[in-house]
Amino acid sequence: MRKTRIVVPCYNEAQRLQPRAFLSALQDDPGLSFLFVNDGSSDNTLEILTSIRNEKPTRVDLLSLDRNSGKAEAVRVGMLQAIEGGFDNVGYWDADLATPLYVIGEFSAILERDEAEAVFGSRVRLLGRRIKRRPFRHYLGRVFATCASILLGMNVYDTQCGAKVFRNSPHLKAVFQKPFKVKWIFDVELFARFPLVLDVSSAEVSSKWVEFPLREWIDVKGSKVKGADFLKAGMEFCTLLFYLRTPASKAYRRYLLELPVELVASRT
Repeated sequence: MRKTRIVVPCYNEAQRLQPRAFLSALQDDPGLSFLFVNDGSSDNTLEILTSIRNEKPTRVDLLSLDRNSGKAEAVRVGMLQAIEGGFDNVGYWDADLATPLYVIGEFSAILERDEAEAVFGSRVRLLGRRIKRRPFRHYLGRVFATCASILLGMNVYDTQCGAKVFRNSPHLKAVFQKPFKVKWIFDVELFARFPLVLDVSSAEVSSKWVEFPLREWIDVKGSKVKGADFLKAGMEFCTLLFYLRTPASKAYRRYLLELPVELVASRT
């Protein structure tokens, strides 16, 4: 039985968390486990997460950050811990469950059957699918996705869907080892790191990835993404353009591959 660990970043999610849904997912899939990362919440998110862990202490772990560090850092810290846990697959999932948890099993099956290295949810509006996004966010998202695809050199439809699962491997730790340079569009930076860490082309990396068109995705009320955040995303896109498409890309790659201080100390 292959084991999958899913990191769930949480910041002030008390009104949107669905404890029963997470517990039911664990019951349906014996190979599944969760690592919740409380990102310095100021409501009772931590209490709710603690209650979920207490229900399934052998399959639910909880990491609580002292202060709010942002989703990018919460995901990064959680993924590093998950990668070290010896799981076959590791990934991250939005706490609001806009993407239902049963999809994790579908992703895991693809990783095993197709020998893919990663599977990502894609919110494609097709007949017979329940993809409910606000029109404003949908159209802005399409413009952004097109720009991201060009920047990455990958034919990716949706970089921002918060449902991603990876096959655990030695290079995955290197991808997540260093803090992201951007906050709002860290998924794009994450995709860009793989070719740099592996020292191969974007085309070669993406040929081993699967973008999975979701059957349902609902834009859950209470999203922390505001209109002004799209402006921030645009500014961060320029930041990534600098790191990936200028001479600064060499320094950025060195930054990614530089050993952590504790490892350097252990080798001296």
